[in-house]
Amino acid sequence: MISFQIPPLPNSLKSALQQKVNQKTKPLGALGTLEAIAIQIGLIQNTLEPKLSKPTMLVFAADHGIANSGVSPYPQAVTAQMVLNFLSGGAAINIFAKQNGFNLRVVDAGVNYAFDAHPDLIDAKIAMGTANYLTHCAMSAKQCEQALTRGASLVQKEIESGCNVMAFGEMGIGNTSSASCLMSVLCNLPIAECVGRGTGLDDAGLAKKTEILEKAINFHALNGKDVMQVIATFGGFEIVMMVGAMLAAAEQKTILIIDGFIASAALLVAYKMQPNILDYCIFAHCSDEHAHRQMLEYLGAKPLLDLRLRLGEGTGAVLAYPLVQASVNFLNEMASFESAGVSEKNAVLEKTNV
Repeated sequence: MISFQIPPLPNSLKSALQQKVNQKTKPLGALGTLEAIAIQIGLIQNTLEPKLSKPTMLVFAADHGIANSGVSPYPQAVTAQMVLNFLSGGAAINIFAKQNGFNLRVVDAGVNYAFDAHPDLIDAKIAMGTANYLTHCAMSAKQCEQALTRGASLVQKEIESGCNVMAFGEMGIGNTSSASCLMSVLCNLPIAECVGRGTGLDDAGLAKKTEILEKAINFHALNGKDVMQVIATFGGFEIVMMVGAMLAAAEQKTILIIDGFIASAALLVAYKMQPNILDYCIFAHCSDEHAHRQMLEYLGAKPLLDLRLRLGEGTGAVLAYPLVQASVNFLNEMASFESAGVSEKNAVLEKTNV
């Protein structure tokens, strides 16, 4: 069975990084959250001069058996259609990834469609979608292990090519249902607090979705202590593969940029397995999907953006990246009081008091 060991961030450079931030030509704390990100990235890379290299977005796609039970207004076939849209360059993630200099990788984790070979499609398919967890576990223990392993392997290849910034996106009709179930069971919350409108359910559709997922949770009656059992029961292949990717990336001291509700649900699973993973995470945004804010609070996360996004695909993570760049750039390039010949606050006060 694959295992991960994620150490906490070393603190040996924390005071030096804080001093470097404080010596920049600005009032103390004036760059707010950017200062915290700069220090975090410095600690992740264990250097006073961190660098961002080959940012990469992995978009995992898979189908869900639960989608055939009426939890989404869109048919399951949309998953494959959107993958083809990714491959033709027409989706939002294509546009934003190109704009912000990301390498984009599209991964077939388990789409219910036989794709032709394509240079931009990574074939990591576990099966033609998961089983319907209304009556079965979504996947077997073996399939769950395979998904974790393949996700970790994909990240390792990117890191070996020089990537030190990873972001994660997803596509899968019905995957907000999986995320809601994972949140409910792992956080011990009523499913009604974890369910949202997904791809645009009306009030009647939302009520139906909540009823279906409540039946599924009651059917399996899990207590949440066995994380592998929980993700095998309610996960999607794209979500489980993302869990493996996140764990492997953090283990290799890579910066993780976390997208919206689905990606955060994958991180929740990873956190339950290796709590130190949060040290390596930058949370891109709070989505407009109901319960994401509560999930972020559970993880103790402070998202960079709140733009009412609920698209998925990793779009929020890529849109937040310029703020990550700004954090590193000011730390490395902004003048210090000494280098710029600018008086510090204490120096001004001392002259005034003479």
